Amino acid sequence: MRVLLDTHVALWAVTGDQRLSRTARSSIDGNDQVHVSVVSLWEIAIKFALRKGRPNDMPVSPQRALELFTSSQFVILPLFERHVLAVAGLPPARSDPFDRMLIAQARSEPLQLLTSDTAVAAYGEGIELV
Repeated sequence: MRVLLDTHVALWAVTGDQRLSRTARSSIDGNDQVHVSVVSLWEIAIKFALRKGRPNDMPVSPQRALELFTSSQFVILPLFERHVLAVAGLPPARSDPFDRMLIAQARSEPLQLLTSDTAVAAYGEGIELV
């Protein structure tokens, strides 16, 4: 199964975070079709720069995240025009631009989006809550 990891799931996978569910771990381990979007790197870069020493701050820099994703042999999914255009067809249930872009990318490719966010999972088809 070809999968796209949302930002938190990707980070939890490469940092050994206990919040990663067994279901997600089993979907990732041994799968040579695990993708992480450049959009997630963009989100990490913005949120890492804005960190304030809080427990839920972005735990790694974008450079470190890329190193971890690459060493885990995740495929980095670029952002294409078709992904951007697909956002226009999404219902307005979620306003977070990073989430909306990941949903659009998953549907455009197609890839199964693995997320821990119930608001993202509410988009339904092609999204798995893990």
